[in-house]
Amino acid sequence: MTQLVLDTNIVLDVWVFADAAATLLREQLQSGQVTWLATAAMRSELERVLLYPKIVPRLNFYKTTQQDVLAHFDRHAQLVESAPKAPVTCSDADDQIFIDLAVAHQAVLLSKDQAVLSMQKRLLDLGVHARAALILGA
Repeated sequence: MTQLVLDTNIVLDVWVFADAAATLLREQLQSGQVTWLATAAMRSELERVLLYPKIVPRLNFYKTTQQDVLAHFDRHAQLVESAPKAPVTCSDADDQIFIDLAVAHQAVLLSKDQAVLSMQKRLLDLGVHARAALILGA
């Protein structure tokens, strides 16, 4: 089974925004076709981001709540221990935990963050496919 690490923006696309590209990934998560690996720190970051002034109106627009999104996280993410520092360093320190976890588990890393995507070749050398595509295989 494919193991995934989802950065916070991907989680928002899947559980908050009506992003058509997130539909298949959401279905794969709900059906258990893929395994979403996450840590307590990633949940804490999501909880913090859901309170951002730019996000709260989007929650209202899409008729969801912070509690709804966190419930999806709790239901679908497999919590694992935080990973040790990977041998590569992201220029955006906030993204390092996602890279570390993906490297530790040889997981696919889904992110739209340019700091992460700029590391694709270095991550591939470590067995990690970093991609922006929400549809696996795309």
